[in-house]
Amino acid sequence: MEKSRVLVVGGTGYIGRRIVNASLASDHPTYILQRPEIGLDIDKLQILLSFKKQGAHLVEGSFSDHKSLVEAVKLVDVVISAISGVHFRSHQILLQLKLVKAMKEAGNVNRFLPSEFGIDPARMAHALEPGRVTFDDKMVVRKAIEEAGILHTYVSANCFAGYFVGGLCEPGRITPARNKVCMFGDGAIKAVFVDEEDIGTYIIKAIDDPRTLNKTLYIRPPENILSQRELVEIWESLLGKVLQKSQLSEQDFLDSMRDVDIVQQIGLGHYYQVFYEGCLTNFEIGGQGVEASQLYPEVNYTRVRDYLKQYL
Repeated sequence: MEKSRVLVVGGTGYIGRRIVNASLASDHPTYILQRPEIGLDIDKLQILLSFKKQGAHLVEGSFSDHKSLVEAVKLVDVVISAISGVHFRSHQILLQLKLVKAMKEAGNVNRFLPSEFGIDPARMAHALEPGRVTFDDKMVVRKAIEEAGILHTYVSANCFAGYFVGGLCEPGRITPARNKVCMFGDGAIKAVFVDEEDIGTYIIKAIDDPRTLNKTLYIRPPENILSQRELVEIWESLLGKVLQKSQLSEQDFLDSMRDVDIVQQIGLGHYYQVFYEGCLTNFEIGGQGVEASQLYPEVNYTRVRDYLKQYL
């Protein structure tokens, strides 16, 4: 069977480059949108050139040039958007409306995967302000996709290991504490942690799979469904010592959000939904969703314990 041709938008980004790597590793003809907006960002250019050496095709296109987007999407069967959706980098989710418009005009795209990859926005209508803007914008894009009749797969990849496992879920940390750690309440709420490389792998497996068509793909590796307390205990066992633990009550957490800027409030609001509300695990996957590790049991996903070993 001929491999689908894949265009990645945002291929130099944190998740985008993992998707490009997975696409190339699976021998998909892989195209990356090269946007003039990178300007003099030499790091992004060098990432693009390294992918080119590996066989990727660089396609010039810009969100400010509709014709260039149409021409880019006409080259491929599948479009995957990985443009930034986090406010501490740059929140560009609604730019995808231009991509939807281009795909509708081109008429050839068999599957679109918009930039989501975290919490399922369809379940977050109740989310705290100002953090709910992330979910609201993603739902605006979903509505446009469906109204345009574009075939799609949405991906909920939960907590990126680099940000959450590395810091033992503590905001503002990306390496694990060695002496003391602050727990969200009693630390018992379950979350889901996924290695970013595995996210790329599961996404590429899903793009040609009829079982994921017009559904949400939830990435929930069963051994990585853990509470913060369980995560800390794994780290303690590797470190060979018990950390001093403090607890931050739900109300104290909410009160602390008032003293930070809006960008931090948005991020902390998402922490609240995950670690106090349990939004990643407080529901069963229904008929409109499928679970990645069940669909693709051949993927030997990275376990949290193995991920933590790199920090020793």
